Amino acid sequence: MSGKRQTILVFDSGVGGLTVLDPIRKARPDANYIYVADNSVFPYGELSEDVLLARVRDVFDTMIPRFNPDLVVIACHTASTLVLPMLRARFSIPFVGTVPAIKPAAEQSQSRIIGILSTRGTAQRDYTAALIRDFAQTCEVILHAPSELASKAEAALNDEIVTDASILADIAPCFVENEGRRTDTIVLACTHYPLLLEAFERVAPWPVTWIDPGPAIARRVVQLMGEASSDAAPEQPIRAIFTSPFAASAPLLAALKGYGLEKIDFISINPASPV
Repeated sequence: MSGKRQTILVFDSGVGGLTVLDPIRKARPDANYIYVADNSVFPYGELSEDVLLARVRDVFDTMIPRFNPDLVVIACHTASTLVLPMLRARFSIPFVGTVPAIKPAAEQSQSRIIGILSTRGTAQRDYTAALIRDFAQTCEVILHAPSELASKAEAALNDEIVTDASILADIAPCFVENEGRRTDTIVLACTHYPLLLEAFERVAPWPVTWIDPGPAIARRVVQLMGEASSDAAPEQPIRAIFTSPFAASAPLLAALKGYGLEKIDFISINPASPV
């Protein structure tokens, strides 16, 4: 494909969406990217459904006209399991969601014991319950939602100290043994969690397969938008939009730059009103 660069907007409540942005950039280095982080109300996993729906609506009522993207990736499980029908009805562009990878986890598990490491919002969604019912009936499923783990991922990216003991306490409930079988697959059902994958692997009671949603999302983007242009110009720096100013440390700025985010702006969003 050739011609005008396509624009992909990647959205999350914080920096977790960077773990989805990265494989998409590798698959489509010829696209323009806008990264939007609604950090003024982070974390989404603690918001009620009504508030979250209204908030995401208000964010995109601001961002879609401003940036006119060709495709939007909702790089947040908590939002994706709730807001996609509303967004698709409201806007005519394609939206790609990020939902718990329960089907592939169940398909590849040998022990038939799988863990789902999620936020509280994702754990409570009917959507998540339906995925478990439809694809994991033959598995023992441990659904666990540690309340502070996404915040710890944000802290780690900011080079703050997050102890191994703290990480182990958050993931330990996913590791169970039952009649000679034990958890062998864990779904990372929050895009923040792959930021801590090295720590997870280091402190895990035993080796498991960790399922990161990023590569599957990248494949879906390519399905919808086509392959990368063979004659594309060099990649452009990514514009990052945050909804609240923050004190960016040198390690955080370096980490953001490592993901291609070199231009950071702030756009405030009015408080969410009822849908």
